[in-house]
Amino acid sequence: MEYLVLGFFTGLSLILAIGAQNIFVIEQGLKKQHIFLVCLICSISDLILIFFGIFLFYFFHQYLNLFLELVLNILLIIFLIHFIYSKIKSLKIKVNFNSEIKDVSRTEILLKTLGFTYLNAHVYSDTVFFLGNFSKSFLLNEKIYFGIGASISSFIFFFLLGYLSTYFSKYAQNNKAWKLINIFIIFFMSILTIYIFKETLYFL
Repeated sequence: MEYLVLGFFTGLSLILAIGAQNIFVIEQGLKKQHIFLVCLICSISDLILIFFGIFLFYFFHQYLNLFLELVLNILLIIFLIHFIYSKIKSLKIKVNFNSEIKDVSRTEILLKTLGFTYLNAHVYSDTVFFLGNFSKSFLLNEKIYFGIGASISSFIFFFLLGYLSTYFSKYAQNNKAWKLINIFIIFFMSILTIYIFKETLYFL
């Protein structure tokens, strides 16, 4: 049971860091756009990657780790640049939450969520590489408890993040407030993109 608790707090300590995926979940919560789907995809994806790392970590050679992270970083930078560009364009558009909810399809939200999850190198470094490496010496049953604990922390975190954002959306039901939110997202994502770009240079 102690490995369940260890997995929970280890996973929680990793996921609390603010990143592109968490910002996206907050944004969808504010807009009330398929928030259950977004939280569910993020949580299940974490569960899959956590157990993938726990059971298959010894298959990853150090060189493959660096190459894989380089590729993922480049893909994430491209993805973030596109996201920032779309946010800059949205500053000129008057936001209507009700109409936005109707216009955005479940498929589009699905693809965006998958993009922010599986094109995010830090998701892999936290789940596959860190948790996998941390638990490599555990016994099989200890690994399972550890993975369950880490997965539970992801489910709790994402659903709290998404639905708390939904609750606070009533304070952002005007264009001025949403414009400020978009400016903050653009600013944060730009800093994140620069950071990831600088990190990627170390691989070259």
